[in-house]
Amino acid sequence: MQDEKIIGDAMRRIPLLAGLGVGDITAERLGGLTNRNYLLGTPKGKFVLRIPGEGTSEYISRHNEAHAAQVTSDIGVNAPLVYFDESDGVQLAGFIEGAQTMNVERFKDLGSVRRSAEALRKVHGSGKSFLNRFELFQMIDEYLAILEKKSAPLPDGYHDVKREAESVRKALGARPLPIVPCHCDPLAENFLDTGRAVHVIDWEYAGNNDPMWDLGDVSVEAAFGPEQDEVLLEAYFGGRVPAGDRGRMVLYKAMCDLLWTLWGIIQHVNQNPADDFWAYAVTRFERCKKLMGSTGFGGHIQAVVDG
Repeated sequence: MQDEKIIGDAMRRIPLLAGLGVGDITAERLGGLTNRNYLLGTPKGKFVLRIPGEGTSEYISRHNEAHAAQVTSDIGVNAPLVYFDESDGVQLAGFIEGAQTMNVERFKDLGSVRRSAEALRKVHGSGKSFLNRFELFQMIDEYLAILEKKSAPLPDGYHDVKREAESVRKALGARPLPIVPCHCDPLAENFLDTGRAVHVIDWEYAGNNDPMWDLGDVSVEAAFGPEQDEVLLEAYFGGRVPAGDRGRMVLYKAMCDLLWTLWGIIQHVNQNPADDFWAYAVTRFERCKKLMGSTGFGGHIQAVVDG
């Protein structure tokens, strides 16, 4: 009954669906960590309705997301955007027939890895620009400020590792790449593979960024091993991978875990019921420490400095 009310309220404000009642459609609840997503079957076709989760307005600009969603829809990477309400982020998008929602297991298919690299490269090379800059270290500070206001706990040693990450910040700043439009939150489940092309959805965190962030982050989110990393990089670069770019990807693998650790704690203190977000945050933090403490990490920092 709650789902019916949520869907009905959303439909009344969406021009394409405004004349329909809940009885005129079928609705299937889909996955999502923070948002409610529904597959709607209607007389006008199939669509995916996204209802943002409570508390997400603390750290997501729906104005910026709307722009990014439209840009990526226009270039054919995002699902076709039908409606977006910037006041709260309610969104309706076309359903992509024949597409599999990716996950860690499905990403073992190296063809999917290649098609994902091509999709990201299409966005990065589009010549478009998003409205905002995804600032990694600024976002870490902003998330820490949110958590301080909530008197939230942090994993033991978080501030120590953040201080150690200063060497990463300096290396990245010494050889900055031109920033390009990036997804910035490439969870495995945000990739939809038709077998011919990959579409990338959910542009909530999108911003202009170093393109190697997207590659490093998808590697972490989809639990890529060395072979998948190599296929991702070679498909993205069309062959030989510059050492400096490979190094940037590895550094961002650590930094995305440092950042999303804090995101997980925000979900924990907001009592998001979708997952055990404290365990999620601790797991990400431990993985960040392990990578930063690995024997080759310093070499990747140097490769970035050397360009």
